Amino acid sequence: MAVFAEDLLQAAEAAEIEIESAVNQLNRIVDRNQWKVIEAFQKHQVSDFHFAGSTGYAYNDRGREVLELVYADVFGAEAALVRPHFASGTHTICTALFGVLRPGDELLYITGRPYDTLHKVVGKPGDGTGSLADFGISYREVALTDDGKVDWDEVSLAVNSKTKVIAIQRSRGYDWRSSFTVSEIGEMTKKVKALKADVIVFVDNCYGEFTEELEPPQVGADLVAGSLIKNPGGGIAETGGYICGKKELVELAAYRLTAPGIGGEVGAMLGTTRGIYQGLFMAPHTVGQAVKGSIFAASVFERCGFQTKPAWNDMRTDLIQAVSFDGPEHLIAFVQGIQRAAAVDSHVVPEPWDMPGYEHPVIMAAGTFIQGGSLELSADAPIRAPYIGYMQGGLTYSHVKYGVLKALQTMRDRNLL
Repeated sequence: MAVFAEDLLQAAEAAEIEIESAVNQLNRIVDRNQWKVIEAFQKHQVSDFHFAGSTGYAYNDRGREVLELVYADVFGAEAALVRPHFASGTHTICTALFGVLRPGDELLYITGRPYDTLHKVVGKPGDGTGSLADFGISYREVALTDDGKVDWDEVSLAVNSKTKVIAIQRSRGYDWRSSFTVSEIGEMTKKVKALKADVIVFVDNCYGEFTEELEPPQVGADLVAGSLIKNPGGGIAETGGYICGKKELVELAAYRLTAPGIGGEVGAMLGTTRGIYQGLFMAPHTVGQAVKGSIFAASVFERCGFQTKPAWNDMRTDLIQAVSFDGPEHLIAFVQGIQRAAAVDSHVVPEPWDMPGYEHPVIMAAGTFIQGGSLELSADAPIRAPYIGYMQGGLTYSHVKYGVLKALQTMRDRNLL
């Protein structure tokens, strides 16, 4: 059995008592989301023959077609594109944006600077990388207010005749702010549509799926995208992403993924279909386990003197638990402690490095069964001030609890706690 300092075990015990009411509320969300998924499966009569793989062009792959109908229903959308061919969340988002934007259009982010890996997707004019800017698509962003809210005065000034897509990042990314709730996304959608009725509202939904009872298309978002190795893959899907929303917009994204005129009619699933279905079935429960772990982590870290966002009793709208540390030594110890708690690669010691797509050295704890699978217990952070660690995931609550204690014990062993 793992050996942890007695005061850490006492803090964990006190935390579990403290968070009981929040966990009870979470359990109700899990139940409702689970029922919603099951009912979508039943509506479309999912059967074991839908799990068969396909090859070549994969025309008339009924399993793939029904999978996308199920996703559309679960997310409250007109249509969906769910494929293993998406390499990451960034690739999925990139496909959606390139699908609906054209030269001369403008992309406007109203939730501040997007996640680091999207900076190169936006690009700069003449960068030669095939970025949006390289295709004559302009980009602007409106910084959030000091309290992490949308600056509507600046947004109203920024929207113009070229603004084709207004983008919202649901999760906090690498920022010390609250993530946006689905209700807040609905209000944002109403306000931007009042400013420009024909604008496309796009939501980066990564880390947010199944943390609430509703999803962004159900409150008016036109297009959303996410990764299957995050929430909706349930820890089972080995790769892929999804795009949901208005039918004509999803179709444009499908043309970008394959080719104009072909779109979603082709795409061999190559044995991934069963895992994607089963991952979606498991997702409400597994996300619930991860969110319960995040609530526990916030309570314990607060008891140990650290500031957290969200606090243990704040509303949850994504998986991410941010913890603020005094300096890089605390941050590195935290991430290395999470790695030490892994079932896979626990012997590996993560160090900061210049990871492709990021603008600062990044340290990542990723002892996962699915490489980069952030529904599994993981943690990462850029090595820059303020020194904030971002923990997410956990296929089981017990694993998250173990990881939190390992992280704190690692700091204790290094005289940092």
